[in-house]
Amino acid sequence: MVLPDFSAPLLHCGDLGAARKLFPAAPEPFIDLSTGINPFPYPLPPLDPATFARLPEPATVERLAAIAAAAYGAPSAAHVVAAAGVQSLLPHAFALAPRGRAAVLAPTYAEHARVAALAGHAVRQVADVADLAGADLAIVVNPNNPDGRLVARSELLVLADALAPGLLVVDEAFMDVAPADASLAPEVSRQNLVVLRSFGKFFGLAGLRLGFALAAPPVAARLRAALGPWAVSGPALAIGAAALADKAWIASTRARLAAAARRLDGLLVAAGLELVGGTALFRLVRTSDAARVFDRLGRAGIFARRFASQPAWLRFGLPHGEAAWQRLAMALGPGTARPEPHG
Repeated sequence: MVLPDFSAPLLHCGDLGAARKLFPAAPEPFIDLSTGINPFPYPLPPLDPATFARLPEPATVERLAAIAAAAYGAPSAAHVVAAAGVQSLLPHAFALAPRGRAAVLAPTYAEHARVAALAGHAVRQVADVADLAGADLAIVVNPNNPDGRLVARSELLVLADALAPGLLVVDEAFMDVAPADASLAPEVSRQNLVVLRSFGKFFGLAGLRLGFALAAPPVAARLRAALGPWAVSGPALAIGAAALADKAWIASTRARLAAAARRLDGLLVAAGLELVGGTALFRLVRTSDAARVFDRLGRAGIFARRFASQPAWLRFGLPHGEAAWQRLAMALGPGTARPEPHG
């Protein structure tokens, strides 16, 4: 069997158009397991048509900020900045630090290093938290993507003190499924700390484009000024406020995701894949046959995530619906891969 050309640039997460080009004979519908997005999305509330017809009112933005502060544990609404996704916040957050040395705790999203470089920083990637000290801008994804590494809150606070006046930016995109006491949101009154929170991943509404920066009020005010007016659409403001206030749905969804992740673990281990990390929204495995497993899945219409820098890694999101679970089980099959040997 001839494998696809993996020397080409890696497909972006969720790019099913590119996946279909790579596997044109794959059965439909394609099952996208390449992202870490909740497959059980928040049920959309009914919206007033005026939400689409009018520009958002400042009071609506302030209401969402207050609800987000309560949901995330930030000190107040003045500490919360809403934006059209964390991606739109990255360049403004990184520009808060004077141009200088940026350090990114890696491996992680490639986008953070790219945007930091565009903001004028000299960027290096480091493997240990201690190596972030001395940077003008330190970037930590916590819990990390793709391996789920969780840096203790106390360790990050020590780092923030050591960096001062350097800036620490902590991307907590997957914190919704982490232990409640792991977030740095309660600490954002510190002048050199910015915490980023993704809405779309946990609530399964990535296309809504909503995210938050949590920071000390003077820092938050700078971010709001940089974003300008109407940074978030009216529908996103309304849906975000309803979802973040729905404590019962949040609690039940955390339990549901944890159960689905355990089920996914069982399939991956049965297929001979070595679990090396993850969160309740995705799992990372290692195998010397990663290219062949990726190809086998793709031919079955299942899109996993592979990594140029770690060719033995594959990341799997959660399937949605019993049919998707059964297709994944059949495509993996027992003995289709072998664990990567240690040493």
